[in-house]
Amino acid sequence: MQLESFTYSDYVVQQQCVNENVRWWVMSGFNKLLGVVVAMMLALPAATRAESIELVMVEEMGCVWCERWDEEIAPIYPRTTEGKFAPLRRVDIYAIPEDLTVLRRVNFTPTFLIVENGVELARLEGYPGEDFFWPVLARLLYKYTDYKGED
Repeated sequence: MQLESFTYSDYVVQQQCVNENVRWWVMSGFNKLLGVVVAMMLALPAATRAESIELVMVEEMGCVWCERWDEEIAPIYPRTTEGKFAPLRRVDIYAIPEDLTVLRRVNFTPTFLIVENGVELARLEGYPGEDFFWPVLARLLYKYTDYKGED
């Protein structure tokens, strides 16, 4: 039977190897976590920006052009690229919310406001019909936001 000699220096070397393995394991987990956190932080501004853009429809009860928009556009708007980029928010012309800053008074219904963080960037006054609404809306989104259109 052979006895292994074990010296203090062997213990120190072995302990250093264990410490390095533990440090590597902890750091590799930390690096993965750090990578996830950084990816989330990079994605956050884009998500926040996209959610902060809205299409605000200013309307009033009895508006025939608002009703026409409701029939022709409202059912499909949320499923469109424009609707996903700028979700619809409806407000009454006589009760503009305080969290909404308009560049000038709204006089006509419907009026469509392109809004970012509650501040009006652009507007489309009236409803020009289905054939004109989409290109005009797309042009306003391209000009005043970072909208890219169809993927």
